[in-house]
Amino acid sequence: MVVPTSLFLLSFLVQNSETVVQRKKEMENNSIISGDKPTVMVTNDDGIEGPGLLALVQVLVSTRRYNVLVCAPDTEQSAVSHCITWRHPIAAKQVHIDGATAYAVSGSPADCASLGISKTLFPSVPDLVISGINMGSNCGYHVIYSGTVAGAREAFLNGVPAISVSYDWVGAKSSINDFTLSAEACLPIINGVLAELRNKTYPQNCFLNIDLPANIANHKGYKLTKQGKSLIKMGWREVTSDKAGGKMLSTMVMETDSTASTEINTSATSAEHLLFTREIRSGQVDEDDSDRRSLQEGYITVTPLGALSNVEIDCHAYLKEWLPNVAERLSASAL
Repeated sequence: MVVPTSLFLLSFLVQNSETVVQRKKEMENNSIISGDKPTVMVTNDDGIEGPGLLALVQVLVSTRRYNVLVCAPDTEQSAVSHCITWRHPIAAKQVHIDGATAYAVSGSPADCASLGISKTLFPSVPDLVISGINMGSNCGYHVIYSGTVAGAREAFLNGVPAISVSYDWVGAKSSINDFTLSAEACLPIINGVLAELRNKTYPQNCFLNIDLPANIANHKGYKLTKQGKSLIKMGWREVTSDKAGGKMLSTMVMETDSTASTEINTSATSAEHLLFTREIRSGQVDEDDSDRRSLQEGYITVTPLGALSNVEIDCHAYLKEWLPNVAERLSASAL
């Protein structure tokens, strides 16, 4: 019997919903994955020096349960979505990260995921790709813009199981240690996925998007959610300086209390050029069971995603009737 993906994942989360402390104790005594260590490859969009990636790698390495590879951008690539490098080669430089084999790559997150699983950079295909941990949540429509989600999606498109992970960073409240707590909170899911992969029972038609709440130390547990329609609506404003205060996080949330300023490359500008920077206009959060709302309620949200952009049923039904009549209506109006 084929079990629907949503039912499988719901059962999976229930079975893996014990506290992180309990699960860590179990993992010390009972190996979920027997035999050779599984290989996990990590990428991200905040860059190879991003604190979320470094915390995730450190936690993975400390378990001594995985062979850890890293293939991540050499610079920040936030909100680049699923762009790929096509017209020129990309460079990969080996860098030191304790316990891992790591390369910094002059490409996008999708480039890094693709290169890392190609058997061109590393000798074998990883068992699992994890993209993150991102500084800022990736819920609702923001998964379209996210380079973090794109890194996981690229692996998924090439038949490699993948997870994207984001932490709901809040300026003046969150700290770097929250990335470590977030990584530890993901371990039961990571181990559960690898166990199902070994048993050949894991669904192949989705990848997972995990978002961790700002108060990760007191999270309410895992919750299976669906992608909602939450969206931060952006606008533009004209600036005259090469510095436009405030730091834009990779999910397009402005950290307005940040002392850091955003540099604008003005090397190619002149007095004839106008400078514009994005600004937040408004935000929206939708249904009760959506990813963003559940995240705000303190849950670790686990959202299965695919790569298809299917339209809602009512739109498809309307266009099914409309399309056959287009040519006839055009001909009649021409007369």
